[in-house]
Amino acid sequence: MTARSARRLAATALAAALALSAAACSRPADGGASTAAGAADSVVVGMANEPETLSPLLGYGKDGNSKIFDGLLTHDADMKLRPALATTLPTVSADGLTYTFTLRPGVKFSDGTPFTAEDVVFTYRTILDPKTNNPSKSELDAVGSVVRKGTDQVVFTLKYPYAPFAERTVLPIAPKHLAGTQDVNTGPFTTAPVGTGPYVLTRWSKGEKLSFTANPHYWGGAPTVKKFTMAVIKDDDVRATRLRAGELDGAILPPNLARGFGKGQGRTVLAAKSFDYRNVTLPTHHRVTGDLAVRRALDLAVDRRAMVDGILEGAGKPAYGPVPTDSPWFTAGTERRHDLPAARGILDAAGWKPGPDGIRVRDGVRASFTLWYTTGDKLRQDHALAFASDARKAGIEVRTEAGTWEVIEPRMKTEAVLAGGGSPADPDFDQYLLLNSALGGDGFNNMARYDNPAVDRALDAARRSGDHAVRKAAYDTVQRELVKNPGYVFLTHIDHLYVVSDRRPGLTTQVEPHDHGLGSGPWWNVEKWQPAK
Repeated sequence: MTARSARRLAATALAAALALSAAACSRPADGGASTAAGAADSVVVGMANEPETLSPLLGYGKDGNSKIFDGLLTHDADMKLRPALATTLPTVSADGLTYTFTLRPGVKFSDGTPFTAEDVVFTYRTILDPKTNNPSKSELDAVGSVVRKGTDQVVFTLKYPYAPFAERTVLPIAPKHLAGTQDVNTGPFTTAPVGTGPYVLTRWSKGEKLSFTANPHYWGGAPTVKKFTMAVIKDDDVRATRLRAGELDGAILPPNLARGFGKGQGRTVLAAKSFDYRNVTLPTHHRVTGDLAVRRALDLAVDRRAMVDGILEGAGKPAYGPVPTDSPWFTAGTERRHDLPAARGILDAAGWKPGPDGIRVRDGVRASFTLWYTTGDKLRQDHALAFASDARKAGIEVRTEAGTWEVIEPRMKTEAVLAGGGSPADPDFDQYLLLNSALGGDGFNNMARYDNPAVDRALDAARRSGDHAVRKAAYDTVQRELVKNPGYVFLTHIDHLYVVSDRRPGLTTQVEPHDHGLGSGPWWNVEKWQPAK
């Protein structure tokens, strides 16, 4: 879901292959040390996907909680910013253009090398370098310069007063002495990183697991959980099976599988509120999905409430755009009703007439297109099938296909995708990448190649203003334009459900973005976990 690096998943195996390889995740590894679930000082959790890289210079951990690294700032349980590698929140100039950070003394990277201001300057300058393949570099567009001031301060000067800039500084800091001596895009640091965080990567078996040990010299205090393993189990059913077998201490699961772990089984189901949405891309370069009438009809034909009740079993809410309805950024009045007669009327008026088989035709073109979803992801599959069913009632044929991202990505220009996105930090963080026409076709950014000048102007106005009222008005414009010209059909906002062992009581979650993984879920603060008494 610039390419949204967290959505660039590693090649996915079929469910059977996953089941065969999954057992290896619980066997002793890493020099004979057991990574099995149940040990007092170890945790094994199941994740649905894995990152493509572990280098923050290429986009890894940009939203914080990477476990290997720290940013200047981090988020607490309530998603409020607090200091990490900085000693305090930044000092901001009256014009909103200068941010000064004072760095925490005595911090070292896990290899023993001292952390310095040079590492901060190196990290941000490298990301902004045109030669660096960071798919999210446009998120730092406001940065004009970053310089060291003395030995313990870093000063950012912005090109315009970018209101959410402090949120961007949760971005992990990379060590200049290592990452700066090799090819930033292909060097060994991309898979064998060194950071200042609470955990040290000991092994990454691609497609199988990531193994970590506690950093005994962590500036925040040595973690009680000494071994932390993320088992990569793409298939939802396989993940649930391994959890039930006791091979995992916790895992993320879709609602229909999470509900199977009731009380009395030694496990607890935790729900994390999120900004995570599922939507259908409507490629502008397709003769059917590129037609405005078809887009508007599909937006009214879908029964979002039925998807929430049936697919999510109530663990979510209808989505009418990238902003959840309970967010202060949501624009009241942009809710779309489920109105099949209105959808049919739009298509009739545009000349899309029902054919003998009920599928509409105009100028010899059948109202038919392919919708891809990722293999093994039951939530996406169920959303895709429900969308196809609703579309057919309006006379539009949607052919659903499953595949890996490697299969899907080359087809995104002309074929629809059951996609996802969402960020709770600030509307700019998701909407700019999702809707800006300049990013159409740029990896997983603007997958539909949506092109709306009014939206482009509003996104730029919101990004360049420090005035909340101006920004709110701009995002209101974006949401209203999506009603008139829906380049995507937003379906649901999803609560993330996690099943965790009762031997880890008192666990919490944060409000989560779409790209959940190593640093999300109940293990967002695993370095603070304490054993049950």
